[in-house]
Amino acid sequence: MRRISAQYLFTATGKPLKRGVITFDDDGTVVAVDDTGGDLRERAGTEFYNGIIIPGLVNCHTHLELSHLGGQIPAGGGLQQFIAAVRGQRDANPEEIVAAAEKAEQMMVSEGTVACGDISNGTASFAIKGRSSIQWLTFTEVFGSDPLIAATRISEALAVSAAAEAAGLRQHITPHSLYSLSEELFSHILSHITPASVISLHFLESDEERTMTGGHAARALALAARCRRLILVHNTVITRPEAELLAAADNTWFCLCPSSNLRITGTLPPVELLSKVTGRIITGTDSLASTSSLGLLTELRQLHEAAPQLPLEEIIRWGTLNGAVALGMEETLGSLETGKKPGLLLLEPVDLHRLRLLPETRVRRLL
Repeated sequence: MRRISAQYLFTATGKPLKRGVITFDDDGTVVAVDDTGGDLRERAGTEFYNGIIIPGLVNCHTHLELSHLGGQIPAGGGLQQFIAAVRGQRDANPEEIVAAAEKAEQMMVSEGTVACGDISNGTASFAIKGRSSIQWLTFTEVFGSDPLIAATRISEALAVSAAAEAAGLRQHITPHSLYSLSEELFSHILSHITPASVISLHFLESDEERTMTGGHAARALALAARCRRLILVHNTVITRPEAELLAAADNTWFCLCPSSNLRITGTLPPVELLSKVTGRIITGTDSLASTSSLGLLTELRQLHEAAPQLPLEEIIRWGTLNGAVALGMEETLGSLETGKKPGLLLLEPVDLHRLRLLPETRVRRLL
């Protein structure tokens, strides 16, 4: 049994608790959350920290299998150049791919990640995810613009899907993006989407994407109508009418990966706009091909800097409870509530007067 307190406790379900106390059982289950009103009485065995305590972080978009591309692709080339570079360099020595993915997974654990939505085009990361302390949802991704190979591509994806299930991983077939699919392949994918499916879709990442295909909102809504949840990843150039139309479908989630966007196109998503349109915002890191770290705190800091008028507890909720709900893991993760096993992180140092993250703020795992 551990009794833990800090200057502020962010439960992800309400306002910050000043000097609140959380009690955990030996297996990491929350036994009690106490609001002291800021009046914390001394009690033997209470651990106190001079920072902000939050639940474990939920990263809703990575490509663990691309970790070997870290530092290999120059910044600022735009989306099409980035895609071409990834396609040209993703095939490497299998041992190199696995070693880089293992190192990246360890980085995520140390940076406080407890759950992750991960894109897989192959099986290289499956053994790593199978033994990881992180809870993974694998998106078996399909792409291909040549209609003549549509049947081959869906067959390959189904083989990867079967391998994921054999490895004990939760997985869903998912399209890469709207611009990277032939109509034939899109139809094949639709046939494998069920009302239980969770889908991840790279969406409106740059203005270049608009020139590759049209009808983004309408086609995304067609996907949303078939699945349990649709995660729209990036949304860098989304407009307010598009956001409002998509948010009207109550199973759509908007995943923001600001570090990746800045590296590829130099553009941030419209954080303030999206926050006014919907509360269903989540966060991801993308891959090491387009960012320097898979630690989610960097993304949360950038989002708060982009929309400083938003309270920090809202930004933290995007990276905790919202992510857990989007991935279907909210029964155990995402918030500091009795009966859950969400993990526990300490953010320090922080600006405790304005409740803001600092450039030097770091994550420390307490549980």
